[in-house]
Amino acid sequence: MATMPEQRPIGVFGGTFDPIHHGHLRLAQEALENLDLAQVRWIPAGRPPHRAEPRATPQQRLQMVRLAVQDNPAFAVDGAEVASADPSYTVLTLERLRRECGPAQPLVLLTGADAFAGLPTWHRWQDILALAHVAVVYRPGFSIDPAALPVELAREFQARRCSPRELQAALAGGIATFPMTPLAIAATQIRQLLAAGRSPRYLLPEAVIAYIQAQQLYLSTPSN
Repeated sequence: MATMPEQRPIGVFGGTFDPIHHGHLRLAQEALENLDLAQVRWIPAGRPPHRAEPRATPQQRLQMVRLAVQDNPAFAVDGAEVASADPSYTVLTLERLRRECGPAQPLVLLTGADAFAGLPTWHRWQDILALAHVAVVYRPGFSIDPAALPVELAREFQARRCSPRELQAALAGGIATFPMTPLAIAATQIRQLLAAGRSPRYLLPEAVIAYIQAQQLYLSTPSN
C-alpha cells in the first residue's frame, strides 16, 4: 500500500441508483462507521457501461440520490458522471477524484461482494488499486472466499487484504471486507412494485417516493 495519509479516507459509492433505496443508504452508513470515513461521496453513473440503460434518466437518478441523502451531513453527492457524455468507468472516476482531492487524500471504493468478484472484467481494473482502497461489503456469515474468485483477483485479494482500520494507514492499494446488516431490498423489486401499482413504502425514503410519483417513473415494465 502507498504512503501514510494525513486525512481520513473518503468513501466512493457509485451506482445506477435506479432508484436509490434503504439498502444503499444503510450500506453507506455502515461503511462510514466501520471504515472511519470522513465522508461518503455518492456518484450516480451517467452511462453505465456494464448494464442496460437504466429506466430513469441520469438527471432523475441524480435528483433521487440528492433527495435521499439530504439530511445526512456525512453524505455528499457528485453529479460529474451524469454531466459527462462519456461512459462511467470506475477507473476514470477515481482518476478524476484523485485530481480533485489531491495526492494526500485516501479514497475507498465501496462495493458489494458480487460486484467485487467481477472486478477483472472492469476497464483497467488493476489501476483501480493504485488509485484507491477497495472495501467489500458482505452478508454476515458469507465472508469473501478467495477460492471462489477469479485467479488473478484472488491473488490480489490475498496480497492486499487488510482490516478496515488498516485503510487509515495508506492512501490506496488495500482490500478490506466488512459485514453489513442484511436488507433484502433490490431496485428491480421496487420497479416491479411500482409497475404493478403497488406501494414501495418503507423500501426507500418518502422524499424519493414523492419524486417518483411526481415524475410518474417506473409505471410500467419496458416492452423489450
